[in-house]
Amino acid sequence: MRKDNRSCVSEFILLGLPIQQEEQGLYYALFLAMYVTMVLGNLLIILLIRLDSRLHTPMYFFLSHLAFTDISFSSVTAPKMLMSMLTQSGSIPYAGCIAQEFFFLLFGGIDSFLLTSMAYDRFVAICHPLHYNTIMSHGLCCLLVILSWVLSSASALVHTLLLADLSFCRDNTLSHFFCDLSALLKLSSSDTTINELVILPVGTVVITIPFLCILVSYGHIGATILKTLSLKGICKALSTCGSHLSVVSLYYGAIIGLYLVPSSNNTSDNEVIVAVLYTLVTPMLNPFIYSLRNRDMKGALRNILSRTFSL
Repeated sequence: MRKDNRSCVSEFILLGLPIQQEEQGLYYALFLAMYVTMVLGNLLIILLIRLDSRLHTPMYFFLSHLAFTDISFSSVTAPKMLMSMLTQSGSIPYAGCIAQEFFFLLFGGIDSFLLTSMAYDRFVAICHPLHYNTIMSHGLCCLLVILSWVLSSASALVHTLLLADLSFCRDNTLSHFFCDLSALLKLSSSDTTINELVILPVGTVVITIPFLCILVSYGHIGATILKTLSLKGICKALSTCGSHLSVVSLYYGAIIGLYLVPSSNNTSDNEVIVAVLYTLVTPMLNPFIYSLRNRDMKGALRNILSRTFSL
């Protein structure tokens, strides 16, 4: 029998990052710089894509949405983490904790689906170049983005509703810097069997299937490249796909490293460190990866700067 949906606690205490007290100031400055860099870098990507008509293509359409999602994803957790480090207070209201978990799952899921859409775009561009404009129409691109939001919203809502139905009467201390789902389930005084059963099928839809789709897409891309036996074609394909592959490796590498490591080695401190990697470090690196490895983005930036300084 499930308990009523009223929690015994009015707030949770986030213990934050596993760092020494005397190092708090240094890490605060570091993470603040990373967060500001992440926001400005992704805003720059959105601005460049919007202002340069040559970037109005399906790949950059998805990239602009990915940049917005990365800003939102990091902003769910990073500002609270920074505030806690600054004020030495990790308290968060119960409703705020539930809301934080919903938006964390929402934007994390959208990230996964957008990376899959971008992999499909690269697959069509390399394997079916003559039909690219027909297949990757504006309507299909919009549909894929809408589908990403719908599926991610549904998965986040399922987890959040089940989480809100739990009671937390034994303890209100979370060994994390945000309201992580697994940490909350361990803390609950209710029966979490249903919550744990839902994690596998929902996780399969949001993480496993998109990752497998990306692998299949790049498998076909690899096979197509090898058939050409052209060094120029291989270099062009690597240039086209290199940035996306780097981002996919960072995003899924962190998740796989967290959930496929044996539980005996997967301490709470390790979980917190990996969470910092995929909530702050990866979104910060994405603009650098796409800007430094992408000729079109660098060209758009030069054009914008030249127009600005010529005024």
